[in-house]
Amino acid sequence: MKTLDHIDYRILDLLQVDAKYTIKEIASELGMTATPVYERIRRMEEEGYIKRYVALVNKDMLDFHVVVFCSVSLKGHNRQVLKTFEQQISGFPEIVECYHIAGTYDYLLKVIVRSMNEYQEFMVNRLANLEELGQVQSSFVMSEVKYSTGLRLDGHLNGNGEIT
Repeated sequence: MKTLDHIDYRILDLLQVDAKYTIKEIASELGMTATPVYERIRRMEEEGYIKRYVALVNKDMLDFHVVVFCSVSLKGHNRQVLKTFEQQISGFPEIVECYHIAGTYDYLLKVIVRSMNEYQEFMVNRLANLEELGQVQSSFVMSEVKYSTGLRLDGHLNGNGEIT
């Protein structure tokens, strides 16, 4: 793997703001021609720096109004128990993020559903049915103060996901 330079970081910054930027637009922003920009992007894709391109949808416009962070403890902690739990919850579309964490709980889940009734249904009929599930503490989001998917690279991406 080649190490990234400041130009690569600027390209990544731009793509994090808008993955639909064309090669020509990125090249223009960087004062370069299109060919070396294309080659850098292709290399970063091949090396795994760029995992994929996605569209960020407006969850509220799609009627997903309930966001819950679930702190989960398991009954057991051996490798097989953890692996089984991770495989099981990976199949739950309501869970959009899952982190194995240190501390009082074992996992932190981010769950997004349309309503409290849907969350209750998910908890009672899906999550609570997992054999190794110990304890769950749910924290309901009242308002989203900051949401960003962009990483701050090379000091150019601000907290609003904009290039500075």
